[in-house]
Amino acid sequence: MADLPEPLIQERLEKLSRIRELGINPYPNSYHRTATSAEAVALLKKEEETNEAGKDIVTVAGRMMSQRNMGKIIFMDLRDDSGKLQLLIRRDNLSETEKALLKDLDIGDILGATGKLFRTRTGEPTLEAANITLLTKSLRPLPEKFHGLTDVEMRYRQRYVDLIANPEVNESFKVRSRIVTAIRCFLDKRGFMEVETPVLQSAAGGALARPFITFHNALSQNFFLRIALELHLKRLIVGGFDKVYEIGRVFRNEGIDLKHNPEFTILESYEAYADYKGVMRMVEEMFGEIALTVTGKDALEFGGNNISLKTPWERLDLRETLIKYTGIDFLKTETLESLQKAMKEIGAEVDPNKDEGRLIDELISKYIEPHLIQPCFLVDYPIEMSPLAKVKPGTDGRIVERFEGFIGSIEVANAFSELNNPIEQRERFTQQAKMHQHKEGDEEWTIDEDFVQALEYGMPPTGGLGVGIDRLVMLFTGKDSIREVILFPALKEKG
Repeated sequence: MADLPEPLIQERLEKLSRIRELGINPYPNSYHRTATSAEAVALLKKEEETNEAGKDIVTVAGRMMSQRNMGKIIFMDLRDDSGKLQLLIRRDNLSETEKALLKDLDIGDILGATGKLFRTRTGEPTLEAANITLLTKSLRPLPEKFHGLTDVEMRYRQRYVDLIANPEVNESFKVRSRIVTAIRCFLDKRGFMEVETPVLQSAAGGALARPFITFHNALSQNFFLRIALELHLKRLIVGGFDKVYEIGRVFRNEGIDLKHNPEFTILESYEAYADYKGVMRMVEEMFGEIALTVTGKDALEFGGNNISLKTPWERLDLRETLIKYTGIDFLKTETLESLQKAMKEIGAEVDPNKDEGRLIDELISKYIEPHLIQPCFLVDYPIEMSPLAKVKPGTDGRIVERFEGFIGSIEVANAFSELNNPIEQRERFTQQAKMHQHKEGDEEWTIDEDFVQALEYGMPPTGGLGVGIDRLVMLFTGKDSIREVILFPALKEKG
């Protein structure tokens, strides 16, 4: 689009000048429409049912997506957020100014029209326009002769053009909005309170991830863009709120692939006096309710698979599942070196800069996730992967009460029985800091002392949950790339 030949732009600028000479403002301040395209079609149907077609005068507005000149009659398609409506314009009914305007209209212009509704012989709902009004003159033609934008890089870089050229893209983001609304309704009904916590934080915590660092001039100190919502939400549990949640943006200075974007949206919820088993049941119920709200059924299709969201979901012990698919028992690989050796023996790549927790996570991603098509929970994780989770009784301190939820081979949920022992929490934070401070290129690791202090005041037993909103939308829209469900994904600037 940026490389359009200059004559195409110049031609539209000349049309713009002629339109102004007609005394027409090509960018008026407002316009009063009485119906969207969908509402106009519904009104026509209602008129037909009562044998009163053409009774009502309707004013619509939208972007002109096609124009068909039939001599004395012109057909146009106007598209708005609700859909498409055909216009029929009779030249003889137009003023001289409107006729002159008509000559300088282009595909992509935004128009308003007033008239009566009828149905053509082919059954097309149509508005016979008594007048037309130019609301915005488009100075750039739509791509590829208006048949849709297919260049993937351009679609993401110029999402506004993508939304104009590909109506199905709009629907994906409408589904996203309905999913977020359904989550809020579900949690609100269960007594959760929605809150907001800081994006700029003095310590990066709540997840094992590399943060973005920024500098605050007035305070003369570095801040981190949050990598998780967890630590501030748990402060609120300490403060006396029993059920809180936040849906917010988090930022991780890491790689980009089909399932990862540097900034993404996450739901985190925390419930006092609950554990990870209670959170599991809540996740099952929440996903089922989202499906019924968004699709009208408790199932979805993803990756060519029919996926049932009926409860209960299968519970899979992580240790047993990892042994099943790799032969590696993380309780028997008691050192980093022994885990690395076991991975090499099965032909797995071993990054020498990664600790045990991250290596086990890679094993899960490569060897287990592809098998997790139907909804299920992987439960009971090694402590190396979960510095914020409680140890499971009877496991010698090696396993914590954590689960991850999977659908269609995608991780969609992560939850703990939250660690609330401040002494143990400080020890784990200190251990993590030592583990990462000498690794070249690893994330900057900081201990959130204020969070530990908050725990010292006492946090009740708590069940915590994180759900990736973007991945959830991928499932419900059938998209295999996270960029398809983020309106403005991160892209490298063109050189």
